[in-house]
Amino acid sequence: MLTTKLIRKAFLLSFLFTISFSSFSQDRIASNKFATRSEVIAKNGMAATSHPLATQVALDILKKGGNAIDAAIAANATLGLMEPTGCGIGGDIFAIVWSVDDQKLFGLNGSGRTPAKLNLDYFASNELNKIPAFGPLPVTVPGAVDGWFELHNKFGALKMKEILSPAIAYAREGFPVTELIGYYLNRSARYFKKYPNFEEIYMPNGKALEKGSFFKNPYLADTYEKIAKGGRDAFYKGEIAETIASFIQEQGGFLSVEDLANHKSEWVEPISTNYRGYDVWELPPNGQGTAALQILNLMEAYDVRAMGFGSTEYVHHFVEAKKLAFEDRAKYYADPAFNDLPIEQLISKEYADERRELINPDRAARRVDAGKLRDGDTIYLTVADKFGNMVSLIQSNYRGMGSGMVPPKLGFMLQDRGELFSLEEGHMNVFEPNKRPFHTIIPAFITKDGKPWVSFGLMGGGMQPQGHAQVVMNMIDFDMNLQEAGDAPRIRHTGSSEPTGEVMTDGGTVVLESGFDYDTIRELMLKGHKVKFGLGGYGGFQAILYDEETGVYYGASESRKDGQAAGF
Repeated sequence: MLTTKLIRKAFLLSFLFTISFSSFSQDRIASNKFATRSEVIAKNGMAATSHPLATQVALDILKKGGNAIDAAIAANATLGLMEPTGCGIGGDIFAIVWSVDDQKLFGLNGSGRTPAKLNLDYFASNELNKIPAFGPLPVTVPGAVDGWFELHNKFGALKMKEILSPAIAYAREGFPVTELIGYYLNRSARYFKKYPNFEEIYMPNGKALEKGSFFKNPYLADTYEKIAKGGRDAFYKGEIAETIASFIQEQGGFLSVEDLANHKSEWVEPISTNYRGYDVWELPPNGQGTAALQILNLMEAYDVRAMGFGSTEYVHHFVEAKKLAFEDRAKYYADPAFNDLPIEQLISKEYADERRELINPDRAARRVDAGKLRDGDTIYLTVADKFGNMVSLIQSNYRGMGSGMVPPKLGFMLQDRGELFSLEEGHMNVFEPNKRPFHTIIPAFITKDGKPWVSFGLMGGGMQPQGHAQVVMNMIDFDMNLQEAGDAPRIRHTGSSEPTGEVMTDGGTVVLESGFDYDTIRELMLKGHKVKFGLGGYGGFQAILYDEETGVYYGASESRKDGQAAGF
């Protein structure tokens, strides 16, 4: 009798445990396989950035009566302080703005140019076959501040002093360093501490900043205050410009006060392709957004939905399409002021049909060539306001923190975008004075029937156009919501030919995040792909979707960063 009672009791406990465990073991009530959290939904405004405090700054600006453009600038300034491992006023800026008043998109190219007194002969005479990654030689004019003022002059509502005040306050009063940024600051310190002025700012008390460190940057606060009071000229002329130029020349570089004074951003027409009824928008070169459009054009002819997310067939065709687009990227993407670029041909459906013939469904290509045409580390943020304006903005120093060049008592590091030039004479992206380099950072936007739908982007060098195309297909072909489209595991192909001159000869490597089946990996190898698996960190995705029917915004910020989407 006792035995029977014990058996019944054990069975009942087991049954209750099973019910309890199964209810708790569900990752989410909603059936979004890859989503790490729910989308954020709000009516009056939305911001998505790679740092929660920057997101809150953007919302505060919106609540004070600022618009999406004001909030984006405020968030960018805050990120320059809080996430110096990815951005800052020593770098460049690009943006796509949906203006509700104009009912159209505007594109801003805020990238800087090379020093006027540095030319190709210098590198040859010093036996350099590649531009160094760090130091004074890869430094180009930082375009971010001028970009802020171009955006503000065209669309801004609040005064710049009010827009920059939150970042100034945080720089003076301090803030705690978040986990991922702390990790990268700690890694950066090991290398950059050998350069002048780095330790004074980024290693207070002689220690590298890490998670939980309380960080103040009074030098940057002073710089921001001068910019807020004196406008863009306070940065590009006068004391700040003289400090930057003198420091770089002392280090053996060529950047001058004239180079800084002569800088200007450029308003450009965004370019687009239609993917299954949705218009996907990028900025034209010198950025690499064209590659995302080329990949989508190549993939549109396939039944991607039927292939299935993560299938061997899908990954293989995506990688092969990427290879073709990136060979064109290596040859044809450069500063349009120095070249007649064949962008219309590159993003045409006819050209995609021609190039698609090179994709072998059964075998990975070891080498492909650019098409023969007829003559003719980074932060991303997005903000939307109650009026209907939306901003897609990306800003970076390149290689994480940049060149290692920290001008004294200004509080920031200068970018090293010049590394991306080729030293090959005749190449479209060859180094020349007063020229903008090939650029990796790209904002993106999607419209439907001429109306705004999604403002989005992600970080990660050559991953960016690959990521853009995957996000678009995740939403349109695989019916993922905004959050899941960014969280879903990504495909990254490395080893394509580069605008700096390196050529792909071995097919490159397919790098897959965890989440792809082993069967897919094995079958890709059988097709001739070299595969690395289980590696993460392929850029921080942020996005805002506008639902015209309900008039609300959906926000998303992926789990690969410390970021946050929030609205009100």
